[in-house]
Amino acid sequence: MNTPQTHLDLLILRTLASRGPLHGYAITQLIQQCSADLLRVEEGSLYPALHRMTQTGWIKGKWGATETNRQARFYSITAAGKKQLAAEEERWARLSDGVARVLRFA
Repeated sequence: MNTPQTHLDLLILRTLASRGPLHGYAITQLIQQCSADLLRVEEGSLYPALHRMTQTGWIKGKWGATETNRQARFYSITAAGKKQLAAEEERWARLSDGVARVLRFA
């Protein structure tokens, strides 16, 4: 299942907060692995999101070498990104609670 754009920020920020600096492909792989292959982040969604999140100051990028010695941009979460992550997690918790209530009582 492709990841909805509305939740992509949350997934990227949580991945970087828990794993440290990662390049784009590693971010997609970790999201897919952690979700037991239920979520996939396509390149066409990931890189625009990383660019936008860099512009907003939630993450920062730095060039480095991958495990296979290829040059890649490694992203890490900033203090502003940690604040945004907390807000996104709170929003997700409220949404999940609301959906669970409807499923129980509808």
